[in-house]
Amino acid sequence: MALTLQTSILLKAARQLLDELAGDAILLLTETDLDWVEVLDILPANKLLVSAKDPELHAQLLADPRLRVLDIDPGPTPKHEQMSVALLEAVATDKLKAGANVIAIYNGIGVEDGTAEEVDSLSVIHLGEHLERLTAADLRKLDTHVPLETLRAVVELATEIGQEGREGKPVGTMFVVGDTEKVLSMSRPLNFNPFRGYSRKERDIRDKKVREQIKDIAQLEGAIIIRRDGVAEAACMLIDAPTDGVVGISKGWGTRHWAAAAISKKTKAVAIVVSQSSGRVVIFQNGMVMLQIEAFARPMIFQRFRMDHSDDSAEPEA
Repeated sequence: MALTLQTSILLKAARQLLDELAGDAILLLTETDLDWVEVLDILPANKLLVSAKDPELHAQLLADPRLRVLDIDPGPTPKHEQMSVALLEAVATDKLKAGANVIAIYNGIGVEDGTAEEVDSLSVIHLGEHLERLTAADLRKLDTHVPLETLRAVVELATEIGQEGREGKPVGTMFVVGDTEKVLSMSRPLNFNPFRGYSRKERDIRDKKVREQIKDIAQLEGAIIIRRDGVAEAACMLIDAPTDGVVGISKGWGTRHWAAAAISKKTKAVAIVVSQSSGRVVIFQNGMVMLQIEAFARPMIFQRFRMDHSDDSAEPEA
């Protein structure tokens, strides 16, 4: 079926923006099977990325050798989240660089009776800034007693470990943040506790020097336990929480991911895993994956002026 006039005009506008802004790609989120001959007459195939949440349409797109298709969750998610997942996928699969400029075209107005236009919206996205805001916004969505400031520091540290490794070697590790007393009751030491004997100030992960020391400790076997106030409590800990009720763990994920899912389900803690093989950071809460952050060419560093400091006002853990 031929493209509607509105769709054709928006595609041409996207092409013009791509050229005039020296953009890196066009992301097309579609809910219908478009006339791809017409689409590719307007948009350059080597700059076009396509995504669809409908499984049948997604399979059709994958079967078309002219298209570069991105995976997104088929579930009922808001359009901006679909866009964010697609962009993360593009970076993770080396289709885009983390600092790319992207023109996004999509249907931003959902209509249940099926009368919506093929596409009706266009956005210009500076991907580096978008990914920083995405991660901070997703951390805010976690329904947790752990202050945002602490979560932000641990996720930043985990992302740096995933990207940098240590001494030229990849490092895998796990952080468990909050509900410390209960977490420790479901853990046992594998070795001596490297934090024993140090003052709270010397164990505060919000201190850059402390984070550098923890990067060395992360090479040791076992989880690192962080209190909700950002103070490192223990390391080299074997998480021994029961895995009953844990579902949805991806194939290929190892014992760290299972342990993280289990401890986050049995306690109020947030568990953060750094994959040794890929550098990917996965955040678990209530036994479920809440956020994944790929190991980009540089770590994503949170910028304070973008944060809402009202989230950081929780009282520290006694």
